[in-house]
Amino acid sequence: MRVLGIETTCDETAAAVVQLRPEGGGDILSNEIMSQIAEHAAYGGVVPEIAARAHIDVIDRLVERALIHAGLRLDELDGIAAAAGPGLIGGVIVGLTTAKALALATRKPFIAVNHLEAHALTARLTDGIDFPFLLLLVSGGHTQLVAVKGVGDYVRLGSTVDDAVGEAFDKVAKMLGLPYPGGPQVEQEAEKGDALRFNFPRPMLGRAKADFSFSGLKTAVRLEAERIAPLTATDVADLCASFQAAVVDTIVDRCRAGLKLFRERIARTPQALVVAGGAAANGGIRRALLRFSGETGLKLVLPPAALCTDNGAMIAWAGIERLSLGLTDDLTFAARPRWPLDADADAAHHGKA
Repeated sequence: MRVLGIETTCDETAAAVVQLRPEGGGDILSNEIMSQIAEHAAYGGVVPEIAARAHIDVIDRLVERALIHAGLRLDELDGIAAAAGPGLIGGVIVGLTTAKALALATRKPFIAVNHLEAHALTARLTDGIDFPFLLLLVSGGHTQLVAVKGVGDYVRLGSTVDDAVGEAFDKVAKMLGLPYPGGPQVEQEAEKGDALRFNFPRPMLGRAKADFSFSGLKTAVRLEAERIAPLTATDVADLCASFQAAVVDTIVDRCRAGLKLFRERIARTPQALVVAGGAAANGGIRRALLRFSGETGLKLVLPPAALCTDNGAMIAWAGIERLSLGLTDDLTFAARPRWPLDADADAAHHGKA
């Protein structure tokens, strides 16, 4: 089974072809990504209108390249998948419309993929992990702990009550005058800094619920930076190191709470802790989770950094997972700016609000 996957939910345009292995897992036959960093750098963040136009400019070329590098024609595919949300609606529509047009022209099955589900299932592409497993999703838009029981079967154990972790990294970078994209810049500075110089808060530490909060931590960094301004290069490095240390401690503590909730609610120990999303590429977070894995005896699955950030291979693989179960979509499927993995948890959360 070979599926083309298209991803346009934020500021990466991506197309990839993945093939299912008979023994499980998959082979990535091509994985084309066009980043829009240069287009958004002047604004210090992603501008939705610019992102959507940039997707339109390159999507056809990327799909063509993905097919050429995979050594396949369109009619040799078994299905065409696209991220249908959640994300910036203008961008999502570009990828979704492209995939629908290709599916219509070739009469191939069309699969609308939840971008978050694609992140969740990446470990099955790379490592052939069995269900159920505990997912830590850490990205610019999402920070969640989820029990992954099967394709389309998710229980959200915790999520952020304010900022996502990637968003917090980007906002700290911006306030410290670091270039866009901020996350990798903060990590780079943190490597040079003293993580013990500033004692920043560890939000939610020790709580039974597995929720996250990063807004107060971000504010603490801003207040400290204002207090010691003007900032030297050493100040910036120390602020970044102390901020990253607080984030890492918080994430490990929240994973501990999530593991306990998983055992209670799913009534067994997870097959693994799987980490996904752009912030999963952060070296400090990866090293801390390796230590956590050693302490708990829980297998840790960290997909390669290139598959943690947005990519077409994860969309193609989610398409394969769904197609294997006979799950396809018709061409009326609408783009979704919001699309929770666990609709019940989301409804309960908004009910309280």
